[in-house]
Amino acid sequence: MTIDEIRDNFALLDDWDDRYRYVIELGRTLEPMPEAEHSSANKVQGCASQVWLSRKLERNADGEPVLSYLGDSDAHIVRGLIAILLTLVSGRTSKEILAAEPIAVFDELGFKEHLTPQRSNGLRSMIERIKADARETQAASA
Repeated sequence: MTIDEIRDNFALLDDWDDRYRYVIELGRTLEPMPEAEHSSANKVQGCASQVWLSRKLERNADGEPVLSYLGDSDAHIVRGLIAILLTLVSGRTSKEILAAEPIAVFDELGFKEHLTPQRSNGLRSMIERIKADARETQAASA
């Protein structure tokens, strides 16, 4: 699924109850995270729910570092937010991740007005974790 498909589907849903159900459905599409990846090293701090992000580093044909992620949460809506976030950043180069503005996309979809402050803070924590990974990867490959 692409971010454009998610945008299009969101546009078709007028009611936020329907949008929340759609986000939960997106969470069900996440690739399963092996139990071993549910580690303290992969746990994202600053989230009210339990959230894990596991990264894998590869190189593209040009030798640039590419970060891919698995994500999981114990909360259905958060799993959906992770699915949207990973659509934006997973499988991208560290440069692309650092240039990305995930919060702007979430705001465009209307989440700014429809997420609790705790969920918004958790989303920011997930984004910051991914951006920190990208900065670390950039520094290591410089």
